[in-house]
Amino acid sequence: MKLLHWFLRGLPARAIAQEAGLERKRVLRALMYVRLAMQQDIPEVFSGTVEVDETYLGGQWKNKRLSERKKGTLRGRGTRKTPVFGILCRGGKVWAQVVPDVEARTLLPLITRQVETGSTVCSDTWKSYTGVAAKGYVHRLVKHQAGEYSDRWGNHVNGLEGFWGYLKRRLAAKGGVRRERLPLYMAEYVWRYNHRGESIEKQKIILLELLEGVRS
Repeated sequence: MKLLHWFLRGLPARAIAQEAGLERKRVLRALMYVRLAMQQDIPEVFSGTVEVDETYLGGQWKNKRLSERKKGTLRGRGTRKTPVFGILCRGGKVWAQVVPDVEARTLLPLITRQVETGSTVCSDTWKSYTGVAAKGYVHRLVKHQAGEYSDRWGNHVNGLEGFWGYLKRRLAAKGGVRRERLPLYMAEYVWRYNHRGESIEKQKIILLELLEGVRS
């Protein structure tokens, strides 16, 4: 319970190890199980108005290996960074996961799995979202390339953009995360965002229940 308390307060593993009088490796292993539990806390299927968007995560350019920097860099959807796709329910929770690419064959099945048919889906004009309406949704487009971030009907993806900013700031504060560990750390910050309105005591109870499921 103390470990969870320190973790939820935002203490890094090294500080938790000092507080608990444990080896840092033991604390890191324990926190891995906590993040695995967070990964299992998937929000219920969204309905109403949702936002969908993708972003790219990766370490700072100056911290990359020389061999990687020599390859050059690309921005946006041509980048070598890790693609992440997210869905945010207006006034509710967010769902996000690492994806192999941002093509329609990858994104559309995730939308149909996490969003109830008939809902309104707001997105930018990326080609992979072209088939959203054909899947039974009301599709609203925001034309970012034209400098539009919210239209006169209130369609936008600003909520999800805000979450991406939060996620990137938290990951940057850790000095970067290895690609293979990114899904677990992302699950942590999705979970923290979704339970941000609850007290630490309530969050601890939820995590203990989730940890029972991971252990079993």
